[in-house]
Amino acid sequence: MTFQVELVSPEGIAYSGEAEMVIARTVGGGEIAFQPGHVPFIGVLAVWSVDVVHPDGGRDTLAVHRGFVQVAGTKVSILSDVSEASGEIDVDRARAAREVAEAALAADRDDAAAAEALARAEVRLTVAGADS
Repeated sequence: MTFQVELVSPEGIAYSGEAEMVIARTVGGGEIAFQPGHVPFIGVLAVWSVDVVHPDGGRDTLAVHRGFVQVAGTKVSILSDVSEASGEIDVDRARAAREVAEAALAADRDDAAAAEALARAEVRLTVAGADS
């Protein structure tokens, strides 16, 4: 049994396909997995990856920078201002952003903007498979 998954950003539909399971991380709730038949759900997404598991066992992993997830019937909708598939991520740019954020946090460990920038850079690098 599968359901339809759509990831929508301001530019349009960033991802659409069938899935056997979707794994995401919500703010304050941790990781959550959705499978067909899941009860209706709405949650706020953390800066993290979203995994879409296909019926054949394949998996698409996307970096999502906050947003919302909704499960209704046979559809999982993810709304996010920014989402990136692994092939869309500029690894050099993400590494540079991580360095800038780390330097800002070294100067002021309470810099919320730098902490957010570091989280975004790290999830990009993880999804791209370049987190070292």
